[in-house]
Amino acid sequence: MKFYIGVDGGGTKTAFALFDENKNMLELHEGPASNHENMEGSFPQAADIITAGVDELLKKTGKTRNDITGMLMGLAGIDHPYQHDAMCEELTKRGLKNFRIYNDGFIVIKAGGKAGAGIGYNCGTGTCCNSIDSRGEMLQIGGFDRLSGDKGNGHWVANETFRIVYDDVCLGKRESKITALLTEKLGIKDRETLLDSIQIIEDEEKSEAFIRVLIGSFFEAANEGDEAALEVIEEMAQRGADFIGGHIKKMQFDEETVNVVLSGSMHTKLPSDIYINRMSELLHERTNKKFNFIKLTAAPVTGCINWLLED
Repeated sequence: MKFYIGVDGGGTKTAFALFDENKNMLELHEGPASNHENMEGSFPQAADIITAGVDELLKKTGKTRNDITGMLMGLAGIDHPYQHDAMCEELTKRGLKNFRIYNDGFIVIKAGGKAGAGIGYNCGTGTCCNSIDSRGEMLQIGGFDRLSGDKGNGHWVANETFRIVYDDVCLGKRESKITALLTEKLGIKDRETLLDSIQIIEDEEKSEAFIRVLIGSFFEAANEGDEAALEVIEEMAQRGADFIGGHIKKMQFDEETVNVVLSGSMHTKLPSDIYINRMSELLHERTNKKFNFIKLTAAPVTGCINWLLED
């Protein structure tokens, strides 16, 4: 029996999974975030976290590193060849071997689409859009925040939501249902209480819960037809269609229907169909392809074993 390890490293946590040759997940271990871009210690600190997670996974299962036939990692922050090479160097120093590293956006394609070509569009903490085409060529679009015009991720939606309320409360520009929702949920009802809430956004311990309320209120208002929210939905859908359409233009997809795997909380955990449906409409207008949108329900780390055994 052969054994494999998959690693899904993100900005909030890292999943380590042990699989057998029949794709059975034998053990799952969760460790801290491993995106080197968010760490003072950069690649060495991230490599320490990944190595410790692999060793803890092996300890739980009674295996050793020598029992592992292959390892595939999808890591956030691996966007350039130099980042790939630097991480490989650090992990090799720590004794890991027989591993492959890709940006984490690529493993969702194999987790949702199982095999073959496809596009993965992730809107979670950040935004990135990746593809593996019919030739096996790989491309990443986005992932560089404002530099690449990323939209639709959690922080972007939260910022846009706050701006809508600011325009309503402080500028008297346009009344929005989001303001009423935040009054109900957070007691934000005027300029003073809105500006006071900025302190919460800047507090790392309190900001996450506050941002979740902003995002939830945004989608609730959009689904109720709020004009300001729908303008932001249109902007999200247009940019999503730009990214996915970019892969269609730059890459080769032989199939008439292209799988698009949607991952990240904006796509899978929130009532965002109004945005996804609009993005689908735009893509049908712009391209001659048909698209099969797949909301990722499997753990992204399962894409690692699908990819390993497909190869």
